[in-house]
Amino acid sequence: MQSRHVVIAGAGIAGLTAALAFARHGIGVRIYERSPVLEEVGAGLQLSPNATRILDRLGVLDLVSASAVRPEAVVLRDAATLVERARVPLGTAAERRWKSPYLVAHRADLQSALLARVTENPLIEIATGATVDAAVPQADGLTVSVTQGGIGSYEQAGLLVAADGVWSASRRLVGPNEKSRFSGELAWRTTIPADSELGRQFAGVTSLTTVTTFLHPGFHLVAYPIRAGHAVNLVAFTPGTAIAEQWSGETDAGALKRAMHGTAPALSRLVQEAGPWTVWPLHTVDPSRPWTSPAGIVLIGDAAHAMTPFAAQGAAMAIEDAYTLADAIVVASNMAEALAQWEAARKARVLKVTRRGALNHFAWHAAGPVALARNLFLRLKSPASLAADMDWLYGWTPPDWTSGRL
Repeated sequence: MQSRHVVIAGAGIAGLTAALAFARHGIGVRIYERSPVLEEVGAGLQLSPNATRILDRLGVLDLVSASAVRPEAVVLRDAATLVERARVPLGTAAERRWKSPYLVAHRADLQSALLARVTENPLIEIATGATVDAAVPQADGLTVSVTQGGIGSYEQAGLLVAADGVWSASRRLVGPNEKSRFSGELAWRTTIPADSELGRQFAGVTSLTTVTTFLHPGFHLVAYPIRAGHAVNLVAFTPGTAIAEQWSGETDAGALKRAMHGTAPALSRLVQEAGPWTVWPLHTVDPSRPWTSPAGIVLIGDAAHAMTPFAAQGAAMAIEDAYTLADAIVVASNMAEALAQWEAARKARVLKVTRRGALNHFAWHAAGPVALARNLFLRLKSPASLAADMDWLYGWTPPDWTSGRL
């Protein structure tokens, strides 16, 4: 790998993190991004300690921290009564327990921080308006075909990393051309200024310094501060039907309002007056399908295992994928074996996270006796006990591939 550069398809969080991770080991990287311009897409995201410790190692944490917020706690509230059901301490408690901060940030701010480190690294090149079309195995690597500005070209590479998202065009290079599947859930997103009238209304419902999830049988809503506390990110999740595989712009919030039937008036009023809302269809990718090819092609992030956001780990899993892949490859004497070992280790981790997300969704949408049992369970759990339940996730550190301890 020291004599062959890495080609990365996609300049999102996964692709940019992978570029920094490989360059950290002295390996040259070329990134191809199909969009002509790296645009701001998405809204808020959560960066738990398992992700921020990697960003710190890559020199990105200081940049993203300038615009991120360190919330004091994760809070669960009943959407009908606004009663607090549970609290997981974060802030300084998170840093003491998990040795790295828990941050909430705008996706664009994280991508900007990653891009800043990428553009200042002489080992990394980035080309926009370019697609990776194919990769043909050779005796000593890959021949990768690329199209940019309507002109095709070929280049030799040691590894192709497909980080081109949930609707990956590169997924077909490592197995059947399986498309992502609509999960049956829609995400409704908007942001509000913290110092606006809506922001003051929100502060009357819950704290501006926490990550709050409002629980309801028909929906759940997650809210937290972003942009150094100047804005509040709101995202609600409801059942729905498949819509176009893209951001749909301003959308009638009538369906969201209907899903929120029976919620506290203050919360209903807040949602009704906020907006415009952007609707995003939640698509998933079966994580059991192949992620790697022995020839040196590998899927990471949403291209490999797009998941619902109910464990707030989509970005973190992409960051973990990228960092561990570089560590696994640079010490490998056999590419195929290294990729197989990396895939097995990552699939076990991702499957556990996916199951946690499914459990959260079930609990947050519970009704009737199940909701009563949930509330009783949470009432009996102390904040410290709830934090301990997350040690396996937030306390995770990248494995030492040189020792074979995965």
